[in-house]
Amino acid sequence: MEIDLLDPAPFGRNDFWPAFTWLRANSPVHWHPEPGADDGGFWVLSKHRDIMKAYADGDTFSSARGMRLGSDPAAVAAVANRMLIVSDVPHHTRLKRALHQAFGPQQMPRLEALVEKVVGELVTEAAERDELDFIDLAKQLPNRVVCAMMGIPRADWAWIGALTTDAFDSPDDAVRTSAHSEIFLYVIELLAERRLRPGGDLVSQIAHDTLVDEGDGSERPLSDQEIVFNLNGVLSGANETTRYSAAGAVHMFADHPDQWDLLRRLGPDGIGPAVEEILRWTTPGVHALRTAVRDTEINGTPVAAGSRVTLWNVSANRDEEVFADPHAFRVDRRPNRHVAFGHGRHLCLGARLARFELGALLTEMLAVLDGFELTGPVTFNSSNFTWGINRLPVRLLRSRAFAK
Repeated sequence: MEIDLLDPAPFGRNDFWPAFTWLRANSPVHWHPEPGADDGGFWVLSKHRDIMKAYADGDTFSSARGMRLGSDPAAVAAVANRMLIVSDVPHHTRLKRALHQAFGPQQMPRLEALVEKVVGELVTEAAERDELDFIDLAKQLPNRVVCAMMGIPRADWAWIGALTTDAFDSPDDAVRTSAHSEIFLYVIELLAERRLRPGGDLVSQIAHDTLVDEGDGSERPLSDQEIVFNLNGVLSGANETTRYSAAGAVHMFADHPDQWDLLRRLGPDGIGPAVEEILRWTTPGVHALRTAVRDTEINGTPVAAGSRVTLWNVSANRDEEVFADPHAFRVDRRPNRHVAFGHGRHLCLGARLARFELGALLTEMLAVLDGFELTGPVTFNSSNFTWGINRLPVRLLRSRAFAK
C-alpha cells in the first residue's frame, strides 16, 4: 500500500484511516521517506503499545528537537526547553510543576464555574437558532473559557480565536507564521500590563505567583520568554482539542442517533465514558514527533540516534488489539485507554479542563435537545497535526420541555 502521511489531502477527505489499518497489520514500525530532508525521512509508529512506550521513555525520545513534522528548526531552537511541549527533563519537570499551579485541583472550582456559565450561554443561544454551523459554537466554547481565564478583553476574543486557528490550521506557511507572531506580540503586551497591574487572571498568577524549582533548593520566577511561549501553548491547546472533539461528537450523534438516545438513558453516569469515547474517536492531536537521542530498537526494529520518530495518536486510538470494534463510536465503551492527550510526562496540562468542558457541553445539550440532523456536507481541515471538522451544518432538535 502506498503510504504518504505528508500529503494533507487524505486528512481533508477523512479517508486516511485505511493507511493506518494497513500499517498496524503490516509495518507497525515503518520507515517513511521525506524527499529533501537531511535524514531522508522518519519512523512511523502506529501501534498503541509502541506509542505508549515511546511516550513513557523520555530518556530515549526527546521532545526538545521539535514536536511535529514540518517544524522550522530555528523556531524550535528558540523555544526548546522554555516551552513545555518542546522540552526534556529536567526543564520539562520544573516547567510543568510551575505551570500546574494554574491548572491544578485547587483551581478547578473556579474554572468549572466559568465553563458552566459559558456552556449555558452558548447552548441557549444555539438552541434558539434551530440551524447553525456547529463549529461556530464548538470554537467559541474553549476560546471564551481560555480568554476569560487569561483576562483578555471581551472585544479581542473573536480575533484571538481566529488567530489561533490560522496559527495551527492554515495550509499557508506565511499565514501560520504571521498568526504566531501576532499571538506572541499580543501576549507580550498582555504580560507587560499584568506586571504593572496584576489581577486575578491566569497571566497575573503566572507572572507574579508562579515559581520554578531549580532542583538545588532554590526557586525563581518564570522568565518573560517562558511565560509568553507557554501562554501561546495554552491558547492553542485549549482551543483546538475541545473545538474538534465537540464538533466530532455532534457529527457522530447526528449520524448515529441511537448513541444520543443511549446517552440520555444512561443519565449523568454516562457523561464520563462518553467524553472519553469522544476524545478517542476525534483525536485532534494527530501525531507527535520525538527524536531518538541514542541507538535503540522499537518492537525489534533498530532505530539510530538522531532519527525522527512519529507517534500517530489517531492510529493508536483505533488499534484492534486494544479497542474492541475500534471503528465503532460507542458512548458506553469501557475500558478506554486512548492517547488523545498523549501519555507519560507529556500528558496534556489542560486535559482535566478539556474533559470538563466536553462533559458540561454534553450535560447542557442533553437537557434541551432531542438530537441533531445534518443539513449539508461535513468538511475536515487538511492537516496531519491538528485535525478535525471545520464545517458542520446541523439542525438542533429541541426537546419539548425546552420549546415550552
